Amino acid sequence: MANSKAYAWVPSLYLGEALPFSAVMLISVIMFKELGLTDGQITVYTGWLGLPWVIKPIWSPIIDNLKTKRWWIVTMQFLMGVALALVAFTLPTDFWLQGTLAIFMLIAFASATHDISADGFYIIGLPDKDQELYVGVRNTFYRIGMVIGQGGLVLLAGYMQDGHFGEAMQSVSASWMVIFFILGGLMFLLGLYHAFILPKVETVVHERFDFGEQLREFGRTLKVFITKPHLISALCFILLFRLPEGLLTKIVPLFLTRDTAEGGLAMSDVDFGLIYGTLGVIGLLLGGIVGGWAVSKWGLKKCLWPLVLCITLPDIVYVYLSYFPTDNLWLIGSCVCIEQIGYGLGFAAYTLYLVTFSRGERSTAVFSICTAGQYLGGVMIPSMVSGLISENIGYQSFFWVVMAFCLVTFAVTACVKIEDHKD
Repeated sequence: MANSKAYAWVPSLYLGEALPFSAVMLISVIMFKELGLTDGQITVYTGWLGLPWVIKPIWSPIIDNLKTKRWWIVTMQFLMGVALALVAFTLPTDFWLQGTLAIFMLIAFASATHDISADGFYIIGLPDKDQELYVGVRNTFYRIGMVIGQGGLVLLAGYMQDGHFGEAMQSVSASWMVIFFILGGLMFLLGLYHAFILPKVETVVHERFDFGEQLREFGRTLKVFITKPHLISALCFILLFRLPEGLLTKIVPLFLTRDTAEGGLAMSDVDFGLIYGTLGVIGLLLGGIVGGWAVSKWGLKKCLWPLVLCITLPDIVYVYLSYFPTDNLWLIGSCVCIEQIGYGLGFAAYTLYLVTFSRGERSTAVFSICTAGQYLGGVMIPSMVSGLISENIGYQSFFWVVMAFCLVTFAVTACVKIEDHKD
């Protein structure tokens, strides 16, 4: 049976989905900060790296109709392993910024491609009953991958810079070279493991891709999407619900690690990896679990507003920390954990709305358009402008701006239409 050893590949598959994403979207932020870039430069440069996740519905038909999803998974993991190692080789060069950004974009495209093929493989590799059984496992190991990336590896970089591994590893460039060698090695090993362990569940291997037919298919999917009921309110909700969190995504790590003279909390990489990269991710996971349970018990319509308040109001903790900076890790950790639990709670409701909206004809393709839209409006664009805003008005005023944008989340929630039944 194809699913007889699902425990052997589901955890590792989603570990492999998380590691490159954390490298591109968060580890790069910390590294660029330590290499001297400003908040505005970091958020604009790394914000563009989110583009592949926005436009991945355009090339997802290629993965469905060329080769097999198993082939794509293994190939992308090997490619990302090599590319992550190339980041390490590029760091000591004179063109380190241009080189690393170009490689990060390659990794981002490979990672988005891997996401498409991994999610598709999960669906065809497991029967419906086992998909439900393993959904908690896949989510947990995805979060473990995030902990390893933005927690453990950032913490390791801090230890190296503190001299725990000798003087040769103390420089910023040398420590991050080691981190990306490790990341590259992990992805290469995952590719090697999956080349042997992933079951061969696809009977048809496609060798040709009909571009014209796929363009027509995309047109038919787009027609289904734009003829959905209450489209305008749904689009506003999809695009703008995550706006406050999108603004916070890249600024919070910078705020936590910038020097006090720059308005930050001056956390070391070691402390940041422990607090934000570990406790924060665990809080996010817990919030997601509780949010999913609440919606399954009481229904999305009843839970929506309480969970919306959970994703918005805890953002006030960063206003507090910006006005009353502290080096008390317990206090900082508590604030981060509260905000991340709230984010997990609210995001669970948001995800379930996307699932509900996508139901019906071409549900998988419609859902991919929805997730692209939420990433564009809720992550990519806000994160790109966030650094430019914080540079010009300071962290204190920036966090008040974030709180003001919570009103946008309230407005789109008030307008969205939710069916009156449990989901």
